[in-house]
Amino acid sequence: MSSTPRPARPASHPRRTGRQLRRAFGARHEPLARPLDRSRARAWLLTVVGGLLAAALSAGGALLLFRATAPQADTDHARLHQVDAVVTAGADHGSSSGSRFSGGYGSRVDVRATWSYPGDTPHAGTVEAPRSAVAGTVVPVWVDPAGNATAPPVNRAALAVSAACTGAGALLTLSALLTLALRLRLQALDRRAEADWTAGWARLEPLWSGRAGHRREE
Repeated sequence: MSSTPRPARPASHPRRTGRQLRRAFGARHEPLARPLDRSRARAWLLTVVGGLLAAALSAGGALLLFRATAPQADTDHARLHQVDAVVTAGADHGSSSGSRFSGGYGSRVDVRATWSYPGDTPHAGTVEAPRSAVAGTVVPVWVDPAGNATAPPVNRAALAVSAACTGAGALLTLSALLTLALRLRLQALDRRAEADWTAGWARLEPLWSGRAGHRREE
């Protein structure tokens, strides 16, 4: 049976993280730990705390944004109405303008149409319709209380997705800033450690190599 000792396995990431946190709090007794080691541990600790705060702020901001915009969406849904409009003239497919919403490259175009609202009050104007719409085609149109064509109300689901995307973008930005700050801090500590090592080696190398004794004999 071989008596060769097996190499120690590297600690897992959670264990290394816990070790760093204990070192930062001073709960890990390490007689050989240098102040630079504790500074590195504190830098990691501040980054972790900053990440948790960034996540909380991003989630809270997204929730506040949704709550601020949702009432307006509910108001629009209650104020606006959808009616049927009859296309009176199809789109000019030879024109390069196309729909004012799609820039001429979408599947919908602007057409002339008529509709009635409120009641039998007639209205006419330009509305958006499928590119294949011809005269006589019926298309749904959103109108305001006066019967004028308007943009459709915003969906609450769309608002929720928009708020979530905003929160995710804020979290990514804050995380990038925290990562950059941590990297700069660790690089500064590495430079300090290298400078300390160089100074210590310059002081001890003559003693270790024996050159200091030769100088005294001379």
